[in-house]
Amino acid sequence: MNNIHLKETLTIEFKSDLKRLSDSDIVEAVVAFANTDGGDFYLGVEDNGDITGLHSSHKNTDTLAAFIANKTIPPVSIRIEKLDFNHVQVLKISVPRHKNIVATSSGKLVRRRIKMDGTPENVPMYPYEFASRLSDLSLLDYSAQPVPDSSYEDLDPLERERLRNIIRTYHGESMLLQLTDEELDKALRFITVIDGKTHPTLTGLLIIGKKERLQTLVPTAEVAIQVMDGTTLRVNESFTLPLLAAIEKITDYFNAWNTEEEMEVGMFRISIPHYDKRAFREALVNAFCHRDYSMLGRVRVLIDNEGLTIANPGGFIDGIDYRNLIDVEPHGRNPVLADCLKRIGLAERSGRGIDRIYEGTLRYGRGLPDYSQSTTVMVKLFMPNVMPDKSFIAMLTEEQKINSNNLSIYALMILNCLRQQHRVQLKELSEILHLDNNKIKVALETLVEEGVVEAVGNGNNRSYILSAKIYRTTGKLSAYVRQTDIDEIRYTELVLKLLKEQKAISRKDVADLLHISLPAAYRILQKLRKKDIIEMVSKGRGAKYIMKNRAGNKAGNNV
Repeated sequence: MNNIHLKETLTIEFKSDLKRLSDSDIVEAVVAFANTDGGDFYLGVEDNGDITGLHSSHKNTDTLAAFIANKTIPPVSIRIEKLDFNHVQVLKISVPRHKNIVATSSGKLVRRRIKMDGTPENVPMYPYEFASRLSDLSLLDYSAQPVPDSSYEDLDPLERERLRNIIRTYHGESMLLQLTDEELDKALRFITVIDGKTHPTLTGLLIIGKKERLQTLVPTAEVAIQVMDGTTLRVNESFTLPLLAAIEKITDYFNAWNTEEEMEVGMFRISIPHYDKRAFREALVNAFCHRDYSMLGRVRVLIDNEGLTIANPGGFIDGIDYRNLIDVEPHGRNPVLADCLKRIGLAERSGRGIDRIYEGTLRYGRGLPDYSQSTTVMVKLFMPNVMPDKSFIAMLTEEQKINSNNLSIYALMILNCLRQQHRVQLKELSEILHLDNNKIKVALETLVEEGVVEAVGNGNNRSYILSAKIYRTTGKLSAYVRQTDIDEIRYTELVLKLLKEQKAISRKDVADLLHISLPAAYRILQKLRKKDIIEMVSKGRGAKYIMKNRAGNKAGNNV
């Protein structure tokens, strides 16, 4: 029996059609995909991947797409492909992720999820999940909504004064300090008016709400801080506080465990923190700013021997995943809350706080922050606990001093990759860093012009290494020599291997083999001649080269 060589996942589902799958089951499967991440629905395949084929009533697909569009609200446009496996037919129904909540025409709402055993299933979608779904799609700003059963008296004057102090400390918008309390609340959209009555928004309660009212009205505002020393739990505290107070409390715990050391670079002394303070603050603010407040759960900060973890309920919103964080246009789940945090100075005003998080780890040679453990219902950031690379720090310090400007985030990522991999090609850089080739090229060209990076080889074999200047700065010049000698050794081996197979080769043969220019190929051949390894048996543009016979006779003369 044929097998489709795939397995069911969140975006792949198999349905048997031996007994004719009902129309309602097909429509529900499409709706579930549309309400999750989209995907491919294979009709005529068993759960284990065995291909059993279509029921005779489903072999005519001309009207199926129109039928599904008529049975879904709003209509879902699908793509149908008929697959043939040794004369056994299967339908592949591709469903896009829909930009709204989709229901069957009979009013049924379903979505997909992964069960505890790792297999997918379709489950009902309940009304309380609508806000989360619309928030994921950037169709609802939950932070701008009034909080039911709340009143203007639920806002705390003491927290409002904390807010003003933060604006002063972090150099927020100074004009906010000139406003009255009511004007400040309106400017930051802490309140909204409904039927002539003032109500706090979710943002208002989160920022300056009274602690006891916040616990009652917004139970999803809980925070947890844990510190582990091996298997010993040093700190384990959960609390519900207004956001600014919560950030201050967690930061106090963080500072107590975030040790620093110093190093000298020339006449300068540089402090090297265990974790960059600005990167931590931005990551923590992001967790509060982008979490899904319609979901139960809590923002969790964990410090242990492996590293620092910051996690928050709610996955990445539509169009964002851990691979495109650096390149994607900044937009968040809670725009009003995000705007408030930017204006008071706590969050990066450009909306590119992720750059600060990356910079805070890269500038100390500690590698990239890791978001890969994030799921559809949680974003998790992990900063590994690794020793700083002091030679790399010294190199960055010297380079920034010479060029009088900070390196771009792309340049830092490239240099960090070269520090670890020593030698990489453009394609490898793109795969490792999840960046667009064009952006990498621009950053590489700038680094080459500044003498920080060198290009080695030509064409498809072109690679990049840290320059001799950088290896000299870090005291590892021998490593540079090893890197630059790799091509010569590898090229020589490949040319001699071709010569053994082909008996005689030309300059063009070498250029085609190594993907280099004709002059570069000529130089390689001349080096081999000088070493008395090969000899030239004809002249001109089509000159041929053969292996030199150690006995003094030419081998392969009949070319």
